[in-house]
Amino acid sequence: MMCPFSRKSAAKPPTKAAGPGRPKDLGKRAAILEAAKALFIEQGYTGVSMDVIAAQANVSKLTVYSHFGDKEALFTEAVKSKCVEMLPDTLFVTDSEGPLRDQLLGIAHAFFDLVTSDAAVSVQRVMMAPETDDRLREMFWQAGPRRTTEALAEFLRARAERGELDIQDFPTAALQLMTLVKGELHTHMMCGLQPVPDAGGARQHVAASVDFFLRAYATRPAAKAADGK
Repeated sequence: MMCPFSRKSAAKPPTKAAGPGRPKDLGKRAAILEAAKALFIEQGYTGVSMDVIAAQANVSKLTVYSHFGDKEALFTEAVKSKCVEMLPDTLFVTDSEGPLRDQLLGIAHAFFDLVTSDAAVSVQRVMMAPETDDRLREMFWQAGPRRTTEALAEFLRARAERGELDIQDFPTAALQLMTLVKGELHTHMMCGLQPVPDAGGARQHVAASVDFFLRAYATRPAAKAADGK
């Protein structure tokens, strides 16, 4: 699913240590986060130490702890950062002008790209491993899948309030759409049995999933639009 790192400049004079209330260095924070994302994907959660992350980001271990507190918090932020990067909040803002199907396609394509990315497949394999602690699985769920489900559910709610969808249980409908988009293909990828489809195959799969969802939940005008009538 990865990373430029900020470097200290020899020409700059030494800076004072950040005291209480002093803003933290956002460049260092970004470097730590990018290093963590890359390392967690390459080596798994248990295989990565805070020392290695600090070295990769070219900062001290104390700086890593100062920004993120502990390894679990850093892992959570890394997962959240990747999800926001590939599924930005703007995707879920209701477009008052655009057709419902077009916006659902945008969300579904971004979600498909995320879950089929090397990063997502790698992290999910870690979550499925027997040695992975349940607490870590819960943190992953809160930072990634739950955030996406809630954002999609709120989007569906907004569209239903406009009369375009007939849905009673928005979280369930959101999960159903995501399950359709993942399909059997995602299971095969998790087992290493199938590569990511080409662009044409991905578009066809996502479009079929969205249209199936609309046939189940769209009110009549939106359903006709989805069928091209």
